[in-house]
This record gives sequence, structure tokens and C-alpha cells, in this order.
Amino acid sequence: MMRRRDFVRASAQAALLSLAAQRLGATPHAGLAGAPGMMLHEADRMQWWREARFGMFVHFGMYAMLAGEWNGRTDYGEWIRNNAKIPLEQYDTLLDRFNPEAFDADRLAALAAAAGMKYLVITTKHHDGFGLWPSKAGRFHVAHTPYGKDIMRAVADACRRHGVVPCWYHSIMDWHHPDYLPRREWELAARPVGDASMDRYVRYLEAQVEELLTTYGDIGVMWFDGEWESTWNFERGQALAAHVHQCSARTLINSRVASQPANGLEATLSRPGLGDFGTPEQKIPDRGLAGVDWESCITMNDNWGFNRADHNWKSLPKLVGMLTETASKGGNLLLNVGPRGDGSLPPESVERLEGLARWMTVHGEAIHGTQASPFDGLPFRVTRAARRLNCFLPEWPAQRELLLPGLHTTPTRARMLGASPRERLGARLVDNGVVVTLAERPSDATCSVLTLEFASEPSVTVGEAGSAR
Repeated sequence: MMRRRDFVRASAQAALLSLAAQRLGATPHAGLAGAPGMMLHEADRMQWWREARFGMFVHFGMYAMLAGEWNGRTDYGEWIRNNAKIPLEQYDTLLDRFNPEAFDADRLAALAAAAGMKYLVITTKHHDGFGLWPSKAGRFHVAHTPYGKDIMRAVADACRRHGVVPCWYHSIMDWHHPDYLPRREWELAARPVGDASMDRYVRYLEAQVEELLTTYGDIGVMWFDGEWESTWNFERGQALAAHVHQCSARTLINSRVASQPANGLEATLSRPGLGDFGTPEQKIPDRGLAGVDWESCITMNDNWGFNRADHNWKSLPKLVGMLTETASKGGNLLLNVGPRGDGSLPPESVERLEGLARWMTVHGEAIHGTQASPFDGLPFRVTRAARRLNCFLPEWPAQRELLLPGLHTTPTRARMLGASPRERLGARLVDNGVVVTLAERPSDATCSVLTLEFASEPSVTVGEAGSAR
């Protein structure tokens, strides 16, 4: 991932090339979540992703072997070759040592599925250029290591066994390929530009993307990154987006396929962008935006790639809070794990995934398939479905009477998820909304969820969909 903490980029909803749009408008396909034989329209392509609300990000590569440490410094991550200024020939010696025998794709997918993560995005190639599959387009990849196995094949197969949609991250930037430009300034003397050709590199990039999209079955998302350098312009992004859809018409693309405005989600509404959804990094936008699809990608600690010195792990309540916040604003959460150099998962990551699994087993229906809150300014988060409102209560209110202002429809049932099926909470209509009388104690130690069910879609006159703070 990028080290651009404040660089939030997003795109307005799907402004694809006309060729891709024509293909998508009349291609018979089941889709990743559709019925057999359905016509694959643009809305159908996005349906599974919008309903998912929660996915797993996996950052894994040769850099994990260094565990974030170089020459006594321990604050590096997946950018270690660049940030520690490791010469290419020295970094290449890691090829002969890469042997992550503890990498278990089945366990990874099982943990994701149990935690309610409906899709998994893994780094096929990060900025260092090393590929986790045996690419025919080059030699800097897993087939030339002691490990030798196709990690993408293992991940794709494991995801499908566990009902998780496999998705690929792929870096546009490549510090290893001789034709990628610009060179890092610190290595220009050792690696002069010479006859390097960015056009030739683009052909290599497209060949690898084609392999990834035509070898492993349906791929849900092509998640690009590293697009911000001057050599990668909007036109190159257009061409790459078209190439993706020529290979796989139903695959979604994130906004980083091309350079985007740097000043937030709102800026992208003023001009068309590329990609199906925006990708705020390490933050959740202050407000959701109606009609704009977005996904916040966030780490469990402070690094994307494994760093043994990074112990700043987010607590389970913090992670649940991030998930409920993104869902209440109409977005998705892509939560990262970074396997160690031997392929095993840090126990802190596993502990948090298992905690999320316990919470999502009971409360997942308040996240999956929901939309943004119709309320504005409430002290708690809310998601909505067609005939349901879900209220997230990480702190139990001191007053047992909970007001939903502006709600003008009396619920047919009010209950706490995870409580006894026979439990029914009192709910009554008042002048300024609906008041629910809560039980004396919370139903969950991490975050209780109050669900209100209605005979028809409830009427709410405060705020607008997607505008919850």
C-alpha cells in the first residue's frame, strides 16, 4: 500500500469506456452473485460488492521476510526496498530464501468467511515487482523461489471453497522492471534509465493482468495501486480499464486504475472518474455520499506488510466500530492482514478475526445487504434495509428510552440481536419520532444491536440516505 496517510482518493460511480459499457450491457452471465443466465448489466456487476460491506485485504510478498527491519531500523513495511534504499541486486537475493511453507490459503479464507468477510483481496504483485504466481511475462516471481507454488491458485480455490469472492490487488508501479519509469532518485546512479521504455512496461503490465484474469476463474475485483506517478496518466488508466473488461467483463475495478483528485470524495463528483468505487486509505470519510460507491482500506495495526516491531493493534471494539461506521455511511470496509515471512498469520490478527467472527455470527445481518443510515446527527450508528433499521450501541445508554427522531412509522417488532427470540422491546410513536424502551443490560459486551422491523419501508424525514455523520 501507499505511504500517503492523507491521500484520499475516490471516484464517482462507474464511468467506464464506451466499449466496456457496451460489453457489460448485453453479456449473458451468471455474475458473481446472480442467477444463471441473467443479463449482466452495470448494476448487476456491483450488487454483490454493495451487499458484502466487509472484505479482507492481504499484503504478502518477499518484503515480509525482512519483518520491517533493515540496518537496525524497525519501522519499515512493504515499502522497505524503497524506504531503506536497498540496492536491487541485494534485494534480489531474497528470491533464493522465499519459502513460506506456513502459508495456508484455506485457513486464510476460512477465517475471512467466519468473520463475515465476503471477499478477499490479495497482493498479486506489490511495488517491489515480485509476483506470487508463475507469470509467463517475466521471471521475478514465485516460480523462481524455493517455494515454487502458485499462491494465486491456492487463494482462488480456497476462497471458492469457503464462499468468499477472490479478488486481486496489482501494483501499477514496479521498482524492479527495467522499463518502469521513473527510477527511484536514490538508485539512479546504479540503475540509469538508458533505453527504458514505459510503453514496453505497459505491455508487460497488461500481459500480467490478462494472466490473472483468465487463469483463475471469475475474479471479483482488480484492485490497482501505485498510479500516482507522472508516467501513469489518465489515458493509460483508460486503456488498462478497457483491457480488464476485455479479459473479464464482470470484474470490478477500483478508482486507482488512473490518477484521481487528492482532496476527497466530494471532488470526484465534479468530473467523471475511472473505476467502480473509490478507495479512501487508513480513514473513513466524514460523511457518506449518496450514489458514490466507496471502500475504506485500513490496517489492523500500523503497517500493511508484516512488521514484527509493530504492536499497535486496534482492539476488537475499535474494529467493530470501524465496520459499523463504514456500513452506516454506505461504504465497505477492507480490513488488512499481513502474513509473516514464513506465510503464517500473526496471532494478534487471528485473535481479532476470531473476535469479529463471534460478533458477526450474531450481528452480521445488520451489516450485510444494508444501506446507509437515513438519520443525521445521531449519537449512534444506524444501517437500514428495506423493512428494517439496525441501531449499533457500543455504549449502553444511561436512559433506557432510546429516541429515533424523525421516524414516523411504528415498528412491528423491536428486538436485540442475539437475545431470546421471545424478547420484544416496547416501541411507541411520539411527536418527534419513535421511542424504544431498552432492556436493563446490553445484549453484547462489544456492541449491542437493536433491530426494528416494519410492515413496509419506514418513513424517515430527517437527513438523507448516505448523509449520516
